[in-house]
Amino acid sequence: MAGNTFGNIFRVATFGESHGAGVGCVIDGVPPNIILSEKDIQVDLDRRKPGQSSVTTPRQEGDIVEILSGVFEGRTTGTPLAMLIRNKDHHSADYNDLKDVFRPGHADYTYTQKFGIRDLRGGGRSSGRETAARVAAGAVARKILAQEGIRVVAYTLAVDDIYAQTVDLDVIEQNIVRAPDLRQAQAMIKLIHEAKEQGDSVGGIVETLVLGCPAGLGDPVFDKLEAKISHAVMSIGAIRGIEFGAGFGVARMRGSENNDIPVVENEKIKNLHNYAGGIVGGVANGETIRFRAAVKPTSSIAKQQQAIAKDLSTRHIEIAGRHDPCLCPRIVPVVEAMTAIVLLDAFLAQKTIH
Repeated sequence: MAGNTFGNIFRVATFGESHGAGVGCVIDGVPPNIILSEKDIQVDLDRRKPGQSSVTTPRQEGDIVEILSGVFEGRTTGTPLAMLIRNKDHHSADYNDLKDVFRPGHADYTYTQKFGIRDLRGGGRSSGRETAARVAAGAVARKILAQEGIRVVAYTLAVDDIYAQTVDLDVIEQNIVRAPDLRQAQAMIKLIHEAKEQGDSVGGIVETLVLGCPAGLGDPVFDKLEAKISHAVMSIGAIRGIEFGAGFGVARMRGSENNDIPVVENEKIKNLHNYAGGIVGGVANGETIRFRAAVKPTSSIAKQQQAIAKDLSTRHIEIAGRHDPCLCPRIVPVVEAMTAIVLLDAFLAQKTIH
């Protein structure tokens, strides 16, 4: 079925459901002779896994990755790299009362219309659980990019209307919301706890930086680098919007303001403001790539909501199970992963013409 594979040269296909045996991925196009082990992958999976703090779902999954193929004696072989993450702590019975109900904010109705059948256990394929496979694939891409001096880092810029006032990349992993501002992180945590106590959820904004990206990556017209990144990030279920550089702010600027003024620093062309977010004409210009993604509030909430059943009757439901009151902390490594996959694909494509 189309829609489960992403990329051109570095091609990632994911599989598995939230409450099935497990989730995983197969990557074609991994360069050979890259030193790689489960430990390299596990670092990022641990940042995404559930049950890590009071602002995430209490579901307990170790998310231990198994490399099934594509690595021999600690090095990639250039053949398909397959990885599996087994599900251990799924409570499928939590969804028994919802088998004939289309939950608000979920893909229950659309999947039923598309396929004529749906996996009701935790949302099946539409669940955020699928993103574990993306993070595993992204970890491979990140390791290869790091060897080229390219780093992808994301963080929670805002939760609801509470924004980070400073950006210190060194403190992102020092707080449970993964904010770059320790002071504002505490206010974000307080707000998430309040929403959780009310049986509700909150959204936020995740900002991503690509550091060390060389000029020239990307393509014109339909395959612009920001278009590829947008495709990748918007394919994450909870993302509802994306903007690069000055973003929607350009609608309030004059051309004389929005046009970046080029300057020369250390014999390289730079821009005074980087309003373009590091990409011009669909191609990276060597500046820091910067974009922001809007994360919706978690759809599965304990608060009573109206729903529609298959027989078109109205129901009032309270969704049981274990869910994140805010998705931002765990979606940070997912956004990083998808960005890394796009960048590595672009990097490998660039090598074919130079």
